[in-house]
Amino acid sequence: MDKTTLFALSLFPYLGFLWFLTRSGKTPRLALAGFYLLLLFVAITIPAGIYARNHYGLELANVDWLHGGAEFFLTFSNIFVVLGFRQAIKEARSGDSSKVQVETPTRSSPDSRLKPE
Repeated sequence: MDKTTLFALSLFPYLGFLWFLTRSGKTPRLALAGFYLLLLFVAITIPAGIYARNHYGLELANVDWLHGGAEFFLTFSNIFVVLGFRQAIKEARSGDSSKVQVETPTRSSPDSRLKPE
């Protein structure tokens, strides 16, 4: 299997990861936004790679200005993820759980039936 096919196929598990992460309601919103911004990195990288191949006859990694521009979006998404979890950790340590931006799931979990009310 070539790397292009593997790259394309890796999108499906990542979309599943995002679906479960969003549905869990336990991920800080800023971090969740960072995980979604990673899709922007993918969306930028694909056309940049095609342009590098067609215009320069090189891989994206060998065209510095295009590669750096695409990697900026990866860095941007990573910053959001780190800041989101950093904020959640700081708020959890301070004991102020009212500020933690975590959504509660809309459906009850199977475990909730086992807990006495």
